[in-house]
Amino acid sequence: MFKPSVSTHSPEKYGKVAVLLGGDSAEREVSLNSGNAVLNALLRQGVNAFAFDPAERPLNDLLSLDVDRALIMLHGRGGEDGAMQGALQFLKIPYTGSRVLGSALAMDKIHTKQVWQSLGLPTAKYEIADKRHFEAGKCSAIMDKLGNEVMVKPAREGSSIGMARVTSAKQLETAIQDAFKYDNQVLLEQYIDGPEFTVSVIQGQALPSIRMSTPHTFYDYAAKYQDNTTEYYCPSGLSEEQEAQLAKLASRAFDAISGSGWGRIDVMQDNQRQFYLLEANTVPGMTEKSLVPKAAKVAGLTFDELVLSILSTSFDDVANKA
Repeated sequence: MFKPSVSTHSPEKYGKVAVLLGGDSAEREVSLNSGNAVLNALLRQGVNAFAFDPAERPLNDLLSLDVDRALIMLHGRGGEDGAMQGALQFLKIPYTGSRVLGSALAMDKIHTKQVWQSLGLPTAKYEIADKRHFEAGKCSAIMDKLGNEVMVKPAREGSSIGMARVTSAKQLETAIQDAFKYDNQVLLEQYIDGPEFTVSVIQGQALPSIRMSTPHTFYDYAAKYQDNTTEYYCPSGLSEEQEAQLAKLASRAFDAISGSGWGRIDVMQDNQRQFYLLEANTVPGMTEKSLVPKAAKVAGLTFDELVLSILSTSFDDVANKA
């Protein structure tokens, strides 16, 4: 396995860096953990960096602080959905990761799936529940259409917040109503019975895939962040041919939604070894339990090298971050 060839710069070239963390989304706690881990890595490497929480001070303070660039570690709404990217672009502050369009598309699971589907990329069968005209009486028909085992996902939340796996029409109705607490649109997706994989992308290169195994009914918030029962396999156990196939699929999926800089694509594999795209993440977690650092380590990148390579994506032409 070859170490990825990533671009980084000397500490002084980055200038004064604001690590944007916290925010006011449902993923605030994870964002604080990710942001502080990234900030400490930058400081270890001699970068002039500091923490900036947009939930606690106005964003235009970045101008009076003479910030040269921003490293976005905000997860969820307000930080990962294009809003922060657009604001930074308006302020003419270079920033890391995907642009406005890529961020907005990736945050919306329904629109992401529709883009992938239009390009012939493999995704599971799905339906959409809209709070404005949801009819509980249709739950039985939805279960029949999607194979009687369904994943329920708020369209614009991350970290598995508001998600549920259901096996009956009654459970589906309850799960949809619960998901409506987080979003007016809910994705109802055929459950794929098989292993789950994730592929991280950094500066246009796919890192080794990771396979996740959890005793939970699915890879939920607790499995990701709160307990130690989840197992991670990297290398994931795929054959060399399948690994190459998955890397190509993840790269195509990321490019399809205008993802750039760095991110992560989540995938399921059924018992016929067919891959199905789940979702894209344009600001993945960077905590000690997070997946991108695990894949980077196997690829030969230290955490500090990974963080510098992420920060280096802020040198992309800001004028073109549309």
